[in-house]
Amino acid sequence: MIAQKSHLANIDVWKQWREDRQLKAKQALIETYLPLVDYVSGRLSIGLPKNVSKEDLSSCGIMGLIDAIEKFDYERGLQFETYASWRIRGAMIDGLRQGDWVPRSVREKAKKIEDAYQKLEQQYLRSVTDSEISSYLDVSEQEFQQMVQEIAVTTVCSIDDPIREEDSETRLSLLIDEKAKSPESKVNEVYLKETLAKAIERLTEKERTVVSLFYYEELSLSEIAEVMNLSPSRISQLHSKAILRLKGSLSRHKSQLFYD
Repeated sequence: MIAQKSHLANIDVWKQWREDRQLKAKQALIETYLPLVDYVSGRLSIGLPKNVSKEDLSSCGIMGLIDAIEKFDYERGLQFETYASWRIRGAMIDGLRQGDWVPRSVREKAKKIEDAYQKLEQQYLRSVTDSEISSYLDVSEQEFQQMVQEIAVTTVCSIDDPIREEDSETRLSLLIDEKAKSPESKVNEVYLKETLAKAIERLTEKERTVVSLFYYEELSLSEIAEVMNLSPSRISQLHSKAILRLKGSLSRHKSQLFYD
């Protein structure tokens, strides 16, 4: 992980850009935070198809960084690196989607597995095994593992994605000022956390470990593979299954998570 600096260290440069619109200041900010693009692209590129070049990913990421710099308000006291990382990641994913990087057949497989986790875990009220999922999908366990490997690239998401397919509201719209929360959003946030916590409890021990190391400790999948003494492909499978389980669980409660 790159060393994160507080944006306050560049307060004079931010002022020159935000208040005086000095292009030199903007360029200086881009150069300062450019390592964020390499960091995000490095994490996102793991498990992507070989036809996706890291250069293309970085190009999209740079556009996301520029967008973040143009829209960031340093006076709010927020951490720029966190805000920019979301923007960079979103720009990269949008670029990948525009390039039709995931075949329709792969997305259909991902949806089938997600639905299988949703229905079986709702039925059994526990974490279901690979053999139970395989049986439900009418495939062998080996075929199921291959399916999981193929859909690893679909388990990334953008904050510009809709929360629900039929809605226009995006994840980005939920990133609001903590001081400006409405009572409804506060209730939804609490319920979402409770639902997500219960969903995480249903993950297998290895899946929980991967999720924790990837999203909380911010290790790459290859680093997690070393920590857990497993192959990177196995870690990728565990990550994909964990995300599909969580998405399935949240889908069951989506009507309760967000008000219409």
